[in-house]
Amino acid sequence: MLSNFQILDALKKAEWITDEQFQAARVHLRQVSHDLTPIEQVADLSLTKHDDSRQILDEELITKFVAHLSNIQYYKIDPLKIDVDSVTQVMSLAYAERHKILAMEVKADVIIIAVLEPENLGWVQGLEQTNRKKIIPVLANPALIKRYQREFYQLSASIKGANQTKLQADNTVGNLEQLIELKGAEEADANDQHIVQIVDWLLQYAFKQRASDIHIEPRREVGKVRFRIDGVLHDVYQLPISITHAVVSRFKILGRMDLAERRKPLDGRVKTKNPDGMEIELRLSTLPTAFGEKFVGRIFDPTVLDRDFSQLGLEPATEALWRDLISNPTGIVLLTGPTGSGKTTTLYTSLDLLATSEVNVCTIEDPIEMVDPKLNQMQVHHDINLDFAAGVRALLRQDPDIIMIGEIRDQETAQMAVQAALTGHLVISTLHTNDAPSAITRLMEIGVEPYLLNATMLGVMAQRLVRTLCERCKTPAKLDHDAWQSLVGAVDKVPVPETVYEPVGCDYCRNTGYQGRQGIYELLNVTDELKSLIHENTDLREIRRQNMKDGMNLLRISGAYKVARGITTIEEVLRVAPKATL
Repeated sequence: MLSNFQILDALKKAEWITDEQFQAARVHLRQVSHDLTPIEQVADLSLTKHDDSRQILDEELITKFVAHLSNIQYYKIDPLKIDVDSVTQVMSLAYAERHKILAMEVKADVIIIAVLEPENLGWVQGLEQTNRKKIIPVLANPALIKRYQREFYQLSASIKGANQTKLQADNTVGNLEQLIELKGAEEADANDQHIVQIVDWLLQYAFKQRASDIHIEPRREVGKVRFRIDGVLHDVYQLPISITHAVVSRFKILGRMDLAERRKPLDGRVKTKNPDGMEIELRLSTLPTAFGEKFVGRIFDPTVLDRDFSQLGLEPATEALWRDLISNPTGIVLLTGPTGSGKTTTLYTSLDLLATSEVNVCTIEDPIEMVDPKLNQMQVHHDINLDFAAGVRALLRQDPDIIMIGEIRDQETAQMAVQAALTGHLVISTLHTNDAPSAITRLMEIGVEPYLLNATMLGVMAQRLVRTLCERCKTPAKLDHDAWQSLVGAVDKVPVPETVYEPVGCDYCRNTGYQGRQGIYELLNVTDELKSLIHENTDLREIRRQNMKDGMNLLRISGAYKVARGITTIEEVLRVAPKATL
């Protein structure tokens, strides 16, 4: 492989870096760790590409550059697409470490193997004879090769060890600490506590892949592990069914759930740390199925508490109106949307804005999703009859200024929310409806009188999350006018864009064309004109039409603005946003 100085020189000749960057980098290279490969040493300099993109020259970019110079195929490692069982059967860990290689794909007659040293290929012939398949060496990110060498073989060894010992989960929880410290991959012992190691690997793997949910689904002979990333589920691994049950039991122990109870759904929570040391909360849930307990762990992003409105994706007018609504001293403000639509992020961002030293902000939640030191948070406990309604009743005796109710589910909770608003408090809560106007009729359906809604309701904001286009690979495309028309309908307030963007797919976004998500919003403002329409025979379409006169954007119109700005696609907005009947 090229030396670190040769890579630097090649970068300068290709005009990726300037002569000044080159000279400064030469000085710093003398101080880098010699345990790293030349690619890692150059990447550690954090050089910026000298063009309009201003990309950081990380391991991936430099690996691709070096592969082109060395006339060897470049390979982007996507761990979600690697069959760990098959690649670890190609060679032993000792062999992989000795030759600094790792199998990536095992096909019918070909094995693709990532190498750290492309100039040393003396092992190829022997491995071809052993496996009776052609070997194709490729150059991949050296940091990932070293990391997955350790992780893949440890995972494989843990599963084999668990199968051999038929490890059973311990039925005693003991004095389990609230904060579960995960072992680092380098500390794990593949011959001990096999199930613990598998769970640790799953959690750390999920954190690295930006997963929002971990699904473990038992089938007749295997258990499927899937991660939800940017709202889409990805297959990750298949575990033997006996190991699947043990892994679910391990999660139940961590979440202080009843290990012996397998006939009914259970809930729990656990706090741990990601590889960067940030505390992360997980909400755990089990569900009995035909082949055993299905497990879902929802991962709460710790950066939620540090976000501001500029990161949520609200249109300027919508953001200004929302800030105005939540700054009222009394009344009810609601957030609506299905599970996973970003309500929690918007809710905590709003509360963080409101929770100053001058006010008392109290919450009643089921469960407490993110612990925020600025808030006084209370957990629902149904076993002692502490539900939302009882919680609000207790909070009213705590001299609150702002009350957040996790969800309005029934008549009693809705009536307590109204009572709290009538007695001089700002109430913020969530509701499950398709859009903002439907919240009005939903509250009336569960028993809130129209005159009480007119007296207390300030506004309702519905939201969804759309995947955002990958900035590295999105490409301009012609507008499909029929698709645009199906998006905006009869609303003509959004200027028709001449150019939209379409997803292409690259290594950075796992060839999906999307990277990350952003919200689209529909904010209903309860104006005097709207109040006249709220009565026993309220027509939902009349409410929607009046709010559009008052300036409300439908969810699809909010999405259309993002399409016009090249943030997302028409298809993505149509996928998540319901059609509104006018």
